[in-house]
Amino acid sequence: MDVPAVRGPGAEAIAREGDPYHAYLASLSGAESRRTMRGCLDRVARLITGDEAATGAGQPWHLLRYEHTVRVRAILAEQGWSPAYVNKHLVALRRVMREAWRLGQMTAEDYHRAADLPTLRHTRLPAGQHVPAEVAGAVLAACDGDDSPAGVRDGALLAVLYSTGCRRAEIAALGLDDYDPAARSLRVRGKRDKERLVYLTREAVARLEAWLAVRGTAPGALFPPVNKAGRLRAPGGRPAPMSGQAIAGILARRLAAAGAAKRTPHDFRRTFIGELLDAGVDLATAQALVGHASPVTTARYDRRPENRRREAVDRLTMPTARPLRPGGP
Repeated sequence: MDVPAVRGPGAEAIAREGDPYHAYLASLSGAESRRTMRGCLDRVARLITGDEAATGAGQPWHLLRYEHTVRVRAILAEQGWSPAYVNKHLVALRRVMREAWRLGQMTAEDYHRAADLPTLRHTRLPAGQHVPAEVAGAVLAACDGDDSPAGVRDGALLAVLYSTGCRRAEIAALGLDDYDPAARSLRVRGKRDKERLVYLTREAVARLEAWLAVRGTAPGALFPPVNKAGRLRAPGGRPAPMSGQAIAGILARRLAAAGAAKRTPHDFRRTFIGELLDAGVDLATAQALVGHASPVTTARYDRRPENRRREAVDRLTMPTARPLRPGGP
């Protein structure tokens, strides 16, 4: 593509405060979203320039036209990535060009033409796997076998994960003041900074209360890091938050200690939604509890149609294996 290189005159003329790349990332509310979309734009920049060290910063996004973006879409589709992963990069590309338009660097016509890219169509089952109750129980037992503060914290954290289906970044962002023990609820800030209330099982509340007896009542993160000496990381006396990646690491370590196969925090979320729908909870309620923008997304986690199809197949009887008689069909 005939697009200026990273260090060309057009790119060098864009100051950081007027860079669509930084403007777009600053518009995202969550650290996890910023990390994800930064990675997408950096990969697109490397594809455009052929420079393996390139990032999206300083790129002349305002010079992209439809002939460039349609070629980028084709290159992304050739990478062997899943359609959903390619579409995420296309979202990032459209959004950074929209910031270029907002900054007065592109005309509305040039922006709309360049951004008029169809997504890759696909139908996929939700990623991940179900977490059986015995696996969840074994993980909690592994936490109980660790009598350090980290063991108590991880037992509470994983109980909250299992009984709310929250995203790992949402768990990481919880503060002490988000917990209402009387209502057995947590105030969660989801994608696009949307707040919702989720509710804890009584078993999860018991584990959370046991953790709070260790953590203390200082304002700050509900689940802060704990060092090897058993001390909370609390600069200035305020417990600091963990990252979503740290929560995934905790789950991986506790699963390994329990002798269980690998699972991800999203597997717990998938299981939570499936269990709700199996229990007869209506789709709108399940959608509200997990913070999906559309009930279509929630419906993709419904295991009931799959169970019915399995039951239908179970009604069939395989023929008995026996050789044909002479003269038979």
